[in-house]
Amino acid sequence: MPPRKHRIVKSKRGLIEVHSAVALFGLAGLFGRWLPFSPLLIVLGRVTFASLALGVYLAVRRSDLRRLVRESGFLLVVLGVVLAAHWAAFFEAVQVSSVAVGLLAYACFPVFTVILEPLLLAERLDAANLGLAGLCLAGVAFIVPRFKPSDLVFRGVLWGLLSGLAFAFLAVYNRRLSQRHSAPAVAFVEDLTAAVLLSPILFFRAAALDGRSLGLLAALGIFCTAGAHTLFIHGMRTVKAQTASIISSLEPVYGIALAFWLLGDQPTPRTLAGGAVILGAVAAISLRKKP
Repeated sequence: MPPRKHRIVKSKRGLIEVHSAVALFGLAGLFGRWLPFSPLLIVLGRVTFASLALGVYLAVRRSDLRRLVRESGFLLVVLGVVLAAHWAAFFEAVQVSSVAVGLLAYACFPVFTVILEPLLLAERLDAANLGLAGLCLAGVAFIVPRFKPSDLVFRGVLWGLLSGLAFAFLAVYNRRLSQRHSAPAVAFVEDLTAAVLLSPILFFRAAALDGRSLGLLAALGIFCTAGAHTLFIHGMRTVKAQTASIISSLEPVYGIALAFWLLGDQPTPRTLAGGAVILGAVAAISLRKKP
């Protein structure tokens, strides 16, 4: 095969891998409806199976984690706690409202990122990105019919925004860690930390686990977490970072489509309109980022 044609084939394969990973990330939200458990128990199952899968992957590759733990052990423990909070808030958002509301509110994490990066990494604030962040939040406000604690959509949006804030914190520090260490190794330590942190839940809810729920938790942890993460990283080898960032903004689109297909969960016109504003602002923020 000629070199140019070979590059095109590899690029197309990379795009398919990144899109597939983002679709799997979007699919994860449906497990909050399929599993009749509290968000914390769902997260425990997710990080347990994810850390097992990533552990096998790293063992096969004979990865040495000692330098990672020695240099960034305390930070990784903190990020593991934040990771557990991120996913717990996300599944709470899905359970109290809908998959669409939870995904769209969480999708605002670039809003928090453009604010947190300058604060935490001593970088310059971008006025245009701040304007787009405001537009994104306006889209979120449009989704909410009533700003009352009793309104389920309002509560779902708050939990989704909390999930997005936690993920933005993770993204900022994982960006720094990934410059010195492999992403699967970082993800493994964070998932393992979250699993250890949440493991006491089993003393209270272990009896609720059956074959079906264990199978769903395994699928969530192995395919929608470890597998999707690995697929995304592999696809990034031939896909530009800016392109991958824009594709990532499609996670709510994939998730909402899958929820409609598999759950019959149809978003309201108000949710779709607000979602269009959110995704437009998020895509614009991604386009303005340097590769």
